[in-house]
Amino acid sequence: MNISSTTTGTRQRPTEPSSHDPSGQSGGTTALRRKSPAFVIFLCFVSIVFDGYDLVVYGTIVPALLNYEAWGLTPVETGAYGSYALAGMFIGAILVGYLTDIVGRRKILLYSVAAFSILMLATSLAPSPLWFGVFRFLAGLGLGGVIPTAIAVTVEFSRPERRNFNNAAMFSGYAVGGILAALLAMLLLDLIGFRGMLAIGALPIVTVLPLIYLFMPESPAFLRARGRTEEADHLSNTYGLQIPARTTGEEDPGVDKQKSPIATMLGGRLLAATILFCLAGVAGQTLVYGLNTWMPQLLIMADYSMTSSLSFLLTTNIGAVAGVLVSSKLADRFGPRPMTAFSFIASGTALVLMGTGVFPMWAMYVLVAIVGFGSIGAQILVNGFVATFFSDSVRATALGVTLGVGRLGAVLAIAGGGVLIAAALPTMINFSIWSAAALIGLVAVLLVPRTRK
Repeated sequence: MNISSTTTGTRQRPTEPSSHDPSGQSGGTTALRRKSPAFVIFLCFVSIVFDGYDLVVYGTIVPALLNYEAWGLTPVETGAYGSYALAGMFIGAILVGYLTDIVGRRKILLYSVAAFSILMLATSLAPSPLWFGVFRFLAGLGLGGVIPTAIAVTVEFSRPERRNFNNAAMFSGYAVGGILAALLAMLLLDLIGFRGMLAIGALPIVTVLPLIYLFMPESPAFLRARGRTEEADHLSNTYGLQIPARTTGEEDPGVDKQKSPIATMLGGRLLAATILFCLAGVAGQTLVYGLNTWMPQLLIMADYSMTSSLSFLLTTNIGAVAGVLVSSKLADRFGPRPMTAFSFIASGTALVLMGTGVFPMWAMYVLVAIVGFGSIGAQILVNGFVATFFSDSVRATALGVTLGVGRLGAVLAIAGGGVLIAAALPTMINFSIWSAAALIGLVAVLLVPRTRK
């Protein structure tokens, strides 16, 4: 098998493995065994599946929470408790994204998955609304660390021509988690209640976490950024990845290796891009979390049954998976900017059309699928845009900052959605308000500076 790595104009043969092998293989004269990066990306995918489940499941249990007489929650209170996890994710994504560029991808993913699993179980056992909110917030800290780390690992274990597609395929795990949440709610909610639905979110502690511990290596890009070039090159050869011909600082003149990652993002030509990516993240997460939380209740108010509203939520996530796999392939060919812009246009248009209430049931399902592609899909493409725009040394920090700031949109959407529900506005106004977020995202993406190759 040919395991050589191509660099600029030359073909580099893999060297003999060093005595220190971060992938777990023994050194010496043992022949280098090629490993597939697909399994590493799969581990990220499964982590995101449970991340998606733990967040989307809240939308499926909102009606049950409103009907839980022991707590007597109002729509506004329910929205506030839902937003606490997103507030935790705001802090977790920025803090953990920064730490990922310092201590490594593997450790952060392990700690994050363990934290949100344990705290989802604690949330399911909460004795009062107060503790329910506390545990939701703490679980959000762990959830906030999973997404930027998984995206960074996926991009860094992908060849350049497949980065957007691999990231979209991996991050479609979020929508798969949403599909599972909707399906399990339709099948089990009446049997196990909202507490049982939340407890399912603790499964990664005994399923995903052991696999990450045993089989996930550290990222070669992280090792290289920390000056551990020999280890990075060995891992790159092991997983068939390209070995850069030049250092990160030489590849990207916008990066000052003497600065911290955050200082780099906020200086020079990267400042405008950072601000616009954050704005696009706010818009994308407003759509994703607002609609996944409140769409069932919005559709119930529009005279659809509870079963129909959950099937619409299921369709939203199916549309996201199908749409983003196609659009991400196009993003690798034509660039992430035009496909991300198209996604925002699609979701905004579909939401306005849904608000008219003049379409038959089959057409509503089509529109809901388009909303899924244009909301969840847009956020996935924004993440891919960020990951391929910034260099190795600041990638995880950039993802953490843009995702963390984006949580402000998620918090606003979930808490503000409860206010909109309580206001009992006409259906057209409700859906038009959500479509405004798509317009903001579209403008932000189009204005990102064209300063990268």
